[in-house]
Amino acid sequence: MLTADEFSRRFDDAQIANARMSTLADLWAHPQLKPRKRWREGGTPVGPIPALLPPGRTDAFEPRMDDVPVLGQHTDSILREMGWDYKRIAPRHTEKLV
Repeated sequence: MLTADEFSRRFDDAQIANARMSTLADLWAHPQLKPRKRWREGGTPVGPIPALLPPGRTDAFEPRMDDVPVLGQHTDSILREMGWDYKRIAPRHTEKLV
């Protein structure tokens, strides 16, 4: 079985365009992300995690990086925005208690 480097060399030798696909581990360890200050810390219900800034860069503003919400945290407000009234939302809360 050939390694990725061996495949790449063979494709290069045959003048076939190729590129290696990064794994998630490769992404997290990419050497350019830290010097370019692309990492932030984000909050979650179980503690902080590293969070990568969105792609693209501008000096006009700092991207908003809110904490990860708790499951269901925004459900009621979303339902209200969709036009649901309290009578329609309230039964959801009693179902959770049963």
